[in-house]
Amino acid sequence: MKLEEILKQQIKEAVKNLYQFEATDAMIQLQKTRPEFEGHITLVVFSFVKIARKAPQQVAEETGNYIVHCAPSIVNRYNAVQGFLNLSIADSYWLGILDDIAQDDHYGIAHDKRGLMMVEYSSPNTNKPLHLGHVRNNLLGYSIARIQEANGWQVVKTNIVNDRGIHICKSMLAWLKFGNGETPESSGKKGDHLIGDYYVRFDKEYKQQVAELIATGMDEDTAKREAPLMKEAQAMLLRWEQGDPEVRALWQKMNSWVYAGFDETYRQMGVSFDKIYYESNTYLEGKSEVEKGLQSGAFYRREDNSVWADLTKDGLDEKLLLRSDGTSVYMTQDIGTAKLRFQDYPIDKMVYVVGNEQEYHFKVLSILLDRLGFPFGKELVHFSYGMVELPNGKMKSREGTVVDADDLMVAMINDAKEISKDKVNTLPDITPDEADEIARMVGLAALKYFILKVDPRKNMLFNPAESIDFNGNTGPFIQYTYARIQSVLRKSPTSNNVSGPTSNSVSGLNSKELSLIQRLAEYPSVVRQAGDEFSPAVICNYAYALAQDFNSFYHDYSILNEEDTSVRAFRLLLSTQVAKVLSSAMSLLGIELPNRM
Repeated sequence: MKLEEILKQQIKEAVKNLYQFEATDAMIQLQKTRPEFEGHITLVVFSFVKIARKAPQQVAEETGNYIVHCAPSIVNRYNAVQGFLNLSIADSYWLGILDDIAQDDHYGIAHDKRGLMMVEYSSPNTNKPLHLGHVRNNLLGYSIARIQEANGWQVVKTNIVNDRGIHICKSMLAWLKFGNGETPESSGKKGDHLIGDYYVRFDKEYKQQVAELIATGMDEDTAKREAPLMKEAQAMLLRWEQGDPEVRALWQKMNSWVYAGFDETYRQMGVSFDKIYYESNTYLEGKSEVEKGLQSGAFYRREDNSVWADLTKDGLDEKLLLRSDGTSVYMTQDIGTAKLRFQDYPIDKMVYVVGNEQEYHFKVLSILLDRLGFPFGKELVHFSYGMVELPNGKMKSREGTVVDADDLMVAMINDAKEISKDKVNTLPDITPDEADEIARMVGLAALKYFILKVDPRKNMLFNPAESIDFNGNTGPFIQYTYARIQSVLRKSPTSNNVSGPTSNSVSGLNSKELSLIQRLAEYPSVVRQAGDEFSPAVICNYAYALAQDFNSFYHDYSILNEEDTSVRAFRLLLSTQVAKVLSSAMSLLGIELPNRM
């Protein structure tokens, strides 16, 4: 039972016996004791003043005295300040909490099952490699999935790959015109990078054609429509939708290059998926549903043959669902994807991890699915997150406009190698491979933690230099704390026997030890909060505070050189539990912890 629940039970008993009144949970206001007063938990007694018909100070005194007398193993002393009763929790209680933590191999992880949640993230286009925006999306999506699993959900991690449409045809057309048969093998490039280059090449050639048409006296909008390259790309899209064998074969070949590149990026990033959907498979389902909606009167067709939804009664505008040539749009695909997903899985909650620029899109999707008669339409959750940018032009990709995910991860790992070079070289028997592996862990931890520690709903500025600091609120700082604990445990001759009960082994706790146990006791509620708020930042803040608490304790008190063997054993156990919880918390963020640094 949680401390708050235990205290509420004791307070109810006190009020009943002292004032012959049955108190409710709503009447019991508990809060953390302010630092200028002695105590851990404060009860606000004003709710009971009228009932007792006594002054607030007297009610606080009587209630505190009753609780200390009846439950000395929980509350061993109190002090009353006007209408506030400050309760000091007994050391024996905190030691018992530490015992419980030590005996629970899955501490902080919910045992109750809550149903099936599908979390969609990544959603790349097959015309370009993943970039910095995708990095934040993938890290948030993967971490949210891990956090929800820790909260009792069965989670299906899913990805929808945008592998069709005009943007894909642009890359294909540019490769046909300018590629001369170039492949990932012949060029030495990852497949997604190779295709991205041709997407950029299309844009370059297209802009040149538009400029030439404008120079002849054509207005800009007309020039953009009449440029030969754009017309060819649109014709290719029609041929693709009609199943043209030649176009489809080229599409499959180029997409296979991109998928291989994506897989390599995902492996390096440390994210994964349980199910991948492809727009090329789902858009037909969407078109079918749109046609049904047209027949039922949910949608309407304009004179140019395009199909629309009128959302003005919902406070929105009109939404295109099928173009005049019959080709589909993103909304059409998302309708089909949602239908297939709910056919494939008994989903209780569907979460889309997509940037805040798509908030309108998901409002519309929810309304359209509801209109089409899908019961899950109104229950969709759009986890809307802010954009991420760099403070300067470093590490920009070959496109010159976005930061490439692969380049960013390589740069972070190289920075970690350079910064930690002197530290790693002091490790005994370090091999080059182990040094490289530590640098990989540190570099990726710096990247992941820096992105995840920010409130996900806010825009953020990613500063690579700040992210890899070993002393600040960073992933490497927490990794270093964990490695420090592992070093202590390795040097202890009793490190294999530090999981037994401690309640009778020490007579009292110093303030730093007490703070650590209290912080450890918060972990389950932190995991629940992170799940309720869909916020990995909650886990980051907790892990940083726990690492700070341990380093403060480590600085002030000896562990291995403590002469009292019972105190030494207790401190080793406490350190072990700190390491366990740090490992658990960081795993929810997708961050690895090296055993030595």
